[in-house]
Amino acid sequence: MTNTILVTGSLGLVGRHLCSSLRGRGYSVREFDIRGTGGRYGDVTNAADLDAAIRGSDGVVHLAAVSRVVWGQRDPDLCWRTNVGGLRSLLEIAQQQTTKPWILFSSSREVYGQASSLPVSEDAPLQPVNAYAESKVEGERLISAARSAGLQAAVVRLSNVYGCTKDHADRVVPAFARSAALGDVMHVEGTSHTFDFTHVDDVVRGVNLLIDRLQSGVQTLPTLHLLTGHPTTLGQLAALCHELGDRASQIEEAPPRTYDVAHFYGDPLQASKILGWKPEISLRTGVQRLIEDFKQEYAQQSATEVAV
Repeated sequence: MTNTILVTGSLGLVGRHLCSSLRGRGYSVREFDIRGTGGRYGDVTNAADLDAAIRGSDGVVHLAAVSRVVWGQRDPDLCWRTNVGGLRSLLEIAQQQTTKPWILFSSSREVYGQASSLPVSEDAPLQPVNAYAESKVEGERLISAARSAGLQAAVVRLSNVYGCTKDHADRVVPAFARSAALGDVMHVEGTSHTFDFTHVDDVVRGVNLLIDRLQSGVQTLPTLHLLTGHPTTLGQLAALCHELGDRASQIEEAPPRTYDVAHFYGDPLQASKILGWKPEISLRTGVQRLIEDFKQEYAQQSATEVAV
């Protein structure tokens, strides 16, 4: 019998790549995304949508969210309704199933806020500094409560995932890579701000390992990072994109946003110990691929426009 996994937020960066990977591994995948059409449509703030999607699922990878810090700041009520209310409904509906599905909740490095020491381990204090992070902290609390009530559930924390031209245009890695590919200006908001950039292929590989553990019935998975442990400043990222884009672009510095965490990189050791997972794609390799993908994409668009 084929196992069925529901992936909420299936049209996001991680969701798209994960669904493809799961199908390649023989799973039946149910997609659920507010941007979807037909059978792939679903709104996590609508309990009826969730109820219909979860029935008969063996597990749920919950990626759906107001997923950007800036969006959470602009509309904190929608952020809370989606990220917290949607998860609460999902957990309640899961508990009502005859055969209860496991839940894997995607959290974020934002939950740590500005950590007092680096690299950050999973047991560091949670001290959110923006609306998005607050919603993720509350989501983790809901997962913990559901586990205490007997639901098989786990949390994975992700950090600045990148690696696809279809990602949100204003996220920093695709924005810089696109500018490098086209020779445009890179606007660097906080040159010294430091982050831990993780390629989507590495993340999906780690999520698959977590799914394997959950499918096998493991009840006590600790919260895990899937990240590189390598710090990179936005200035260094811009310089790398400038170099790999044949120095055709320009770099302009701008003040950082007041609600952004200034410095973060995490400790990936626990994921290595528990899952045998280590990141395999370096930032240089991942950014080079992304720049080449943007170049090919725009060359195809140009060719199409000429043909028309």
